[in-house]
Amino acid sequence: MKGILILTGVTLWVWLFPFPALSEDEYAFDLSEIEKEIEKKPYNLGGFFEFRPVLFGLDRNSAFYKIKFYDKDEGSTLEQYNSRLRLEGSYHKGIAGVFFRADSRLWYGYEGWDGDITLLEGYFALKPGPSFALEAGKKVVQWGKGYAFNTVNFVSRPKDPDDPTEPVEGYYLAVADSIKSFGGPLKTLALTPVILPVTKSINDKFGEPDHINFAAKLYGLLWDTDIDLLFFTGESRTTRYGLDFARNITSNFAVHGEFAWLPGFNKKSIDSEGNLYTEKSDVLKYLFGIRYLTTNDMTFIVEYYHNGAGLDENDADNFYRFVGKAYDTYISTGNSSGLDKAAQLSQGSIGTFKPMRDYLYFRASWNEPFDILYFTPAVFSIINLNDHSLSITPELLYNPITNLQLRLRGALLIGGNNSEFGEKQNGYKVELRVRYFFD
Repeated sequence: MKGILILTGVTLWVWLFPFPALSEDEYAFDLSEIEKEIEKKPYNLGGFFEFRPVLFGLDRNSAFYKIKFYDKDEGSTLEQYNSRLRLEGSYHKGIAGVFFRADSRLWYGYEGWDGDITLLEGYFALKPGPSFALEAGKKVVQWGKGYAFNTVNFVSRPKDPDDPTEPVEGYYLAVADSIKSFGGPLKTLALTPVILPVTKSINDKFGEPDHINFAAKLYGLLWDTDIDLLFFTGESRTTRYGLDFARNITSNFAVHGEFAWLPGFNKKSIDSEGNLYTEKSDVLKYLFGIRYLTTNDMTFIVEYYHNGAGLDENDADNFYRFVGKAYDTYISTGNSSGLDKAAQLSQGSIGTFKPMRDYLYFRASWNEPFDILYFTPAVFSIINLNDHSLSITPELLYNPITNLQLRLRGALLIGGNNSEFGEKQNGYKVELRVRYFFD
């Protein structure tokens, strides 16, 4: 509570007395910069068109296959054809601006045609000076230093570790930024307060409705180390506190980490009958990561992620065993109620991105090997350290001409019975992604 009061007080101070960007001694008049601003277009519109066919190799003995296809026979493989049009644009006039990013998707799979339109971001921005900005609308607030995982992303949706650079959908909120520069060991200080409302029609998937939630991040560049202090409080989710850091040890070696403390978190567990229980518990989440760049332009990323709110091995084992019993009951009696219950569970705790407690992420990429221009091969793996199952995904990224990007990747899921990757619906996946960018 003391930390909340301190950060709240600092927030009010910044709102009442915005930081100046530069002192009088640092100010310099640059005519070339003004000319650039005049020539700059006030608007921007671009995006891409994507076509992505996918081949799934089904694991007919897995728990998730039984949940989804218990009354169907789809064979050993499935095909899906996905198309997407992304549009994003902005318009600035004076100190004001607007920005949007939206996806229109259409796909064809074993259930036929389907599609949707999603506004990923759409917000209004006000920037009266270089040291202060205010934004309101649907926006992604990117907190945390993790590459594949995040523990302190208190006001945003989680990344997909299988594709962590893809933008996620934002929430409707208001966020401000105030920044001040210094000349000592503390070079920069910035405060970012956030207001996030939740109703039955706005941010309804964030948590309990009919509440207004508050969060803040205090950033400092201290002794060449990026440090963030973060907190969230409100009735839609439990209060949580966070700390992250990132530092370049050398020009080609960097480390980063995140810590999140969630007191009174509603932790879930599953028994052997598929019943879901909730109990309050103090939860710790954290990650450590490194990034290393070799002299021949190979990049290695390693992250260890601990999710104290995740399911333990007993919970996961209970779920998989329950699915097995429910499937046997359906085969012998035709009663699918157990599998329906399992499907509901799979949409919650067990179906989230990496639902268990300990994971290791590894990625290696090589930019333009053997002087092959615009070509980047890579491989990444996600290892569940609790049940020793894993996924291995090699990929080839190529830009043969301007505005055209090709990505071929294949994922192999390895694991025994009652393990996360061993019980996935697919044993392998192969996909080709073709993107054409325009502006």
